[in-house]
Amino acid sequence: MNRDPRPHHPLVQRLIDARQVTDALFSIVKPEFLYERPIRERHRIVFYIGHLEAFDRNLFDQRLFELPAFDPQLDQLFAFGIDPVDGGFPTDQPGDWPSLQTVREYGLRAREQIDRELRALTDSARVDASEQLLNVAIEHRLMHAETLAYMLHQLPLAQKVTELREPVVTGPGRANGVSSMVRVPAGSATLGMRRDGGRFGWDNEFGELQVDVPAFEIDRYMVTNGAFRAFIDAGGYREPQWWSEQDWAWKEAEGIEHPACWSRRSVNSERNGEDSGEGNGRRDEWTLRTMFDDVPLPLDWPAYVSHAEASAYARWAGKALPTEAQWQRAAQGAPHAGSGNFDFRSWDPRPVDAYPENVSAFGVEGQFGNGWEWTSTLFDGLPGFEPFPFYLGYSANFFDGKHYVLKGGSARTAQCMLRPTFRNWFQPHYQYVYAGFRCVSA
Repeated sequence: MNRDPRPHHPLVQRLIDARQVTDALFSIVKPEFLYERPIRERHRIVFYIGHLEAFDRNLFDQRLFELPAFDPQLDQLFAFGIDPVDGGFPTDQPGDWPSLQTVREYGLRAREQIDRELRALTDSARVDASEQLLNVAIEHRLMHAETLAYMLHQLPLAQKVTELREPVVTGPGRANGVSSMVRVPAGSATLGMRRDGGRFGWDNEFGELQVDVPAFEIDRYMVTNGAFRAFIDAGGYREPQWWSEQDWAWKEAEGIEHPACWSRRSVNSERNGEDSGEGNGRRDEWTLRTMFDDVPLPLDWPAYVSHAEASAYARWAGKALPTEAQWQRAAQGAPHAGSGNFDFRSWDPRPVDAYPENVSAFGVEGQFGNGWEWTSTLFDGLPGFEPFPFYLGYSANFFDGKHYVLKGGSARTAQCMLRPTFRNWFQPHYQYVYAGFRCVSA
């Protein structure tokens, strides 16, 4: 196919760059395992190969330009993802999906169809007029680049190409991780942004809201694996007093005893000349599943857990999860680009204190990158919320009192979504997202 030698409009180039990110992710999976479902709440991997192209085609058609349908059935099949809450998991089988060749041919044809029109729009005023739709396509794809990463994280190592394995980066001699708190004075926090500000945002970001926040203390760093291990060692998963009734019921029903990527085995410490302090000569040894390996638990990495687990830890520690407004207040003055673990720079976390330049005006470190951070705020619209007319259910479908706001970003979050107004959300019993937390106290 002949390629237009003219440079692409910046937004078109960003879409092309985002495609390269997701294409590379699919290449991590050995082809014979593309019909696997690593996480039961998500579709099979093959769905996303078709979904990313179907979403763009469905979004642009009749809005940005006319895209005659060539396979309406696949347009519909790949239109939307899923998010079942505590049940209603998908039951489809691999044979229920089209062949990999069919899916890839659909995606290629959709992409070629879109690109023909985008080349005609290059350097024209219509591209600028269609800025919102192009940004939606770009960020939707980059969101799925993160979704796919944590899905593939759960895929058995034997089903992935592991040549991308990276060394574990951790600080020496940190037996219990890193911890301290800083004081944030009373003041105002700004949630969201004005509609007339001229910046792109998703529908739930609009409706600027000023919130008065009383003074509080907040963890300087995210809670580490080392600190969370102390909660486990203290019997945190065996004591219902630390859990809400719903969270305890979930934990018991699912047999949850530790974070999703942790594994535990009992070893004979006396054999190694160690003093276990337990009298029986045995101790627990924890390992962590990274994207491409199983490694000894890095104690100074952020603990990736569900909202339920984070809440239980906070109660055990005599603290609480921050509200969205508290988190936003604590982040005042923090840089949102530059130093940090984000924008696909690594596959795995780094020590919570690895980026001292990523610090707020109050001394809170690492709020942007290295792991999303749970808040205690239920996800809802800001004042005057209006859904995108071309994506009515993007946010509104989750204003159900069953999803919580997350802020910040992870190693697999694109830099464009580190803006302070961006609001992520997940249900409280979902363990797989790259999300940790920090605690607050009055």
